[in-house]
Amino acid sequence: MPLTELTAISPLDGRYAAQAEKLRPYFSEFGLIRHRVRVEIEWLIALSAEPALKEIKPFSQATTAALRTLAANFGIADGERVKAIEAETNHDVKAIEYWLKERVRDNAEALAAAEFIHFACTSEDINNLAYALAADAARREVLLPSLDELIERLRGLAHAHADLAMLSRTHGQPATPTTLGKELANVVARLSRARTAIAGVAMLGKINGAVGNYNAHLAAYPDFGWEGFAARFVRQLGLEFNAYTTQIEPHDSLAALFDALARANTVVLDLDRDLWGYISLGYFKQRVKAGEVGSSTMPHKVNPIDFENSEGNAGCANALLRFLADKLPVSRWQRDLSDSTALRNVGVALGHTLLAWKACLRGLAKLEADPARLAADLDGNWEVLGEAVQTVMRRHGLPNPYEQLKELTRGKRLDAAAMRTFISALAIPDADKQRLLAMTPASYIGRAAELAKKI
Repeated sequence: MPLTELTAISPLDGRYAAQAEKLRPYFSEFGLIRHRVRVEIEWLIALSAEPALKEIKPFSQATTAALRTLAANFGIADGERVKAIEAETNHDVKAIEYWLKERVRDNAEALAAAEFIHFACTSEDINNLAYALAADAARREVLLPSLDELIERLRGLAHAHADLAMLSRTHGQPATPTTLGKELANVVARLSRARTAIAGVAMLGKINGAVGNYNAHLAAYPDFGWEGFAARFVRQLGLEFNAYTTQIEPHDSLAALFDALARANTVVLDLDRDLWGYISLGYFKQRVKAGEVGSSTMPHKVNPIDFENSEGNAGCANALLRFLADKLPVSRWQRDLSDSTALRNVGVALGHTLLAWKACLRGLAKLEADPARLAADLDGNWEVLGEAVQTVMRRHGLPNPYEQLKELTRGKRLDAAAMRTFISALAIPDADKQRLLAMTPASYIGRAAELAKKI
């Protein structure tokens, strides 16, 4: 059976291929090879530029440009050639070294330096930098822009509905009113903090040899300052240097990134469930799309499928992200290979993350608040003013205010008349009494509107 979007096992390469496509250049097998090639080429160029390493001559500008063009123009045919070499070597990183040696045969300068390709490196020197570069680029170019779009959509809705009063439901029961915009503003604040955490993770890298001690480096050039050279190289790639590692860079920065992404996904999942519930209550209507079917048997249905899709993908993503965050920093002694297999699922975890955010965005685009339904819910629950009334009674020293309101309201539905009759009988200053009599569930929103507008 040929591999197509229809026959793919993974939904990221099948049903959701178009939505996950932006991550392919970073986390496909091709993307990983391309990033490895870049690291190998930059290491060779850095070695050639160091006067103390006399056996490798400085490259001309033309040769340096030609080498970087190999990385910049690395295409599918190049990736297929690397895979063909790997089929012989049974080693993915060694295959890249051999491919590079093939590609420099027509360049005398580079050919003379061929044995400095992968010089003093272990495979993990290349891999850790390739994964760090891929994760950093995907974060900047795909994930953060998508999260920003979600945050800004929510911010717009928070502002638009800042004044729209809504009955809160603590424990699922009628509670102190808020506004629809304020509840969305809460999510904007949470996702903004999550975004800061995602963007703030410094990606670490190392290039210090088989067990992190520059053993081979010093065997070849015992008087050269390899640690400083390695630090400069890693920083030149845009990463932070990790001076203390075993054979593997311990993946703590990747774990921190995955934890930060998982926290963002948890906020999105929480939002998905709340919006699903608000749709069920009728606080939101969903705009109908022509031709779309909600149920195979019930023609009336307009299901909140986008929020359900988002919830499911956020859960899938977090199962993998939290596994990777726990697994990757753990390696037996100086190195075991279990991280290699796990790392190949980074793109899967980020793919489901991206799907979750995109599905939530689609769902938000279909929402239309129903002010009449919101107002009716508030008007049917005057007992929520019991909090306000008993608090004013406390201020003025009336006996047992909480208990009086508990007797009046607990487990009961009050209408406006019943609540106002109780307030009218209170021995409190007239100004406060008039303020309470004028209060309605829809007006008892505290600073909700102001908070929503300033997010």
